[in-house]
Amino acid sequence: MKIFFMLLVVGAALLAKMMLLDDYLTIDRVKEHKEQLLAFIGSHYIQAVLSFMGLFIGTALFLPGALALTVAGGMMFGMVPTAIYANIAATTGAVLAFLAARFVVGGWVQERFKDQLRRFNEELSHRGHNYLLILRILPIAPFLVINYCAGLTKIQLKTFVWTTSLGMLPGSLIYAFIGEQLRYVDAASDLFSWKIMLALLLLALFAVLPVILHHLQRSRK
Repeated sequence: MKIFFMLLVVGAALLAKMMLLDDYLTIDRVKEHKEQLLAFIGSHYIQAVLSFMGLFIGTALFLPGALALTVAGGMMFGMVPTAIYANIAATTGAVLAFLAARFVVGGWVQERFKDQLRRFNEELSHRGHNYLLILRILPIAPFLVINYCAGLTKIQLKTFVWTTSLGMLPGSLIYAFIGEQLRYVDAASDLFSWKIMLALLLLALFAVLPVILHHLQRSRK
C-alpha cells in the first residue's frame, strides 16, 4: 500500500507543479517522495512495476489519474518502460471494463433501443475504429467513461483493443518523457526547459492531428 500512496502523491504533485500550484506543493516535496520511490524501486523493481500496473488498471475501471500516474511512472521507470507498462495495464483494464459493460447491460441496451441505435450501429460498423482512435488521442472524455460506453455498442473487441493500445501510445510516451525529465527538476523554473516544452508541443500536435486528417479526407472528396 505504501508504494500505491507514494505513486499517487508524486504524480499529483508533479501535475500540480506543472500547473504552477506552488503554494500547495513544492519542488522539495516532490523530490522527497521521488528519492523514496527510487530507493524502493531499486530494491523491489518487480513489486514496484506490478503496483504501478495495478493502479493503472484501476484508472481504466473506476479511478481517475491516468495522466498523473504516467508522469510519475516516467520519473520512476523512464520513458520507454513506463509507456510499455502503462499501455499493457491500461489496455487490460479497458478490456475488463468493456466486457463488463457489454455482458452486464450491453445486450439489454441494444435490444431495448435497437430501432434508435440502428443507424448508429451502421455508422460504427464502418467508422468505429476512427472514432475510437480520435477519442483515445484527444482528451474529449475520461478514459474509463470511453471504456464502459464502448461496451454498450456493437464495436468488436479486437477493434477496441488495438485502437485503445495504439491511440494512447503517443500520449503515454510524451507524458512519460515529461516525467523522466522531471527527475532533474530542482526549481520551478526548470519545468520550462526546452525538452519539456517540446514534449508539450508534440502532445498538442497529436491532439489536433485527427482533426487535420479529417479535414484533409473531406477536401479530397
